[in-house]
Amino acid sequence: MAKKDSKSSRGAGLTALVSAAAGLAAGWIAYSRLAVDHQMELPPALGANRYEIESPRAGRLSYYVDVSGTGRPLVLLHAINAAASAFEMRPFFERYRGQRPVYALDLPGFGFSERSKREYTPELYTDAIIALLREVVQEPADVIALSLTGEFAARAALEAPDTINSLVLISPTGLQAEDNRSSSPATHALLSFPVWSQAFFDFLTLQPVIRYYLAKSFVGPVDDRLAGYAYRTAHQPGARYAPLAFVSGKLHTAGIRESVYEKLTQSVQVLFDQDPYTSFEALPTLLAQYDNWHAERVVPTRGLPHFEQMDLTAVAVEPFWAALETEPAPPEAQT
Repeated sequence: MAKKDSKSSRGAGLTALVSAAAGLAAGWIAYSRLAVDHQMELPPALGANRYEIESPRAGRLSYYVDVSGTGRPLVLLHAINAAASAFEMRPFFERYRGQRPVYALDLPGFGFSERSKREYTPELYTDAIIALLREVVQEPADVIALSLTGEFAARAALEAPDTINSLVLISPTGLQAEDNRSSSPATHALLSFPVWSQAFFDFLTLQPVIRYYLAKSFVGPVDDRLAGYAYRTAHQPGARYAPLAFVSGKLHTAGIRESVYEKLTQSVQVLFDQDPYTSFEALPTLLAQYDNWHAERVVPTRGLPHFEQMDLTAVAVEPFWAALETEPAPPEAQT
């Protein structure tokens, strides 16, 4: 009898635990629907003119621009995460505005760009970058891309080489020893299920959760303005669609190193140090095999060197850009 009582007690305890968890989940879903503000006021990410274009393939795209400087245009591309926006590239924008024309894009699904319920794919982001370069910038640009967006920028450089003069990739993904990343349609279907998708996203974008994940990318304290803007931009209509595609792995390009990175003809510079979200074991091989690939380590940083070490970041990128002005063009680009 004692054994049966013990089993019965464990079963009752498990049932109670499941019921409690279900109750908490139901309560959070209700709270998400009734109490969370999904239309927060969103100020501009940058103190600059903001414009929009309609791209047939990428939809409505918002970008910031300061063309008071001269010389080759600089295009800034933020990362992909739950609360991304052009604010992530603010230190670059503020440093180089007035020195050269500077553009900062809100990628599809983020900031003031279109956040509709649609298929978010690497192709969509590549198309958005090319649209900005062709329709707005209209001359070969130096591009700086952060994290996963480095893959989209590299794809754009391969597909439309006449639009990109050089690439600076900050903590780019796809340089692991083995790229075993894959997408999971089942995971995306589960996360995007209408009953709980908004509630799940609201949990991911609670202020403490945003700061927790940002803290992984800072050696020192989290930038308060970045955290504050991240919270606001994540509380907009449609804010969940692109991040849920990202979380389920739909935005990675399998084999990006072999299929794209190794085929680039533009000069590429990688800025890196420690990054909790990716690693760079394949970088030395890439540097050894391809003369157009370069790298600088910005120490100590964890994926956002321009927020904590902007001076050192500038010391890394400016000689790279200067050297491009003295290098001969690739054979296929010579006239």
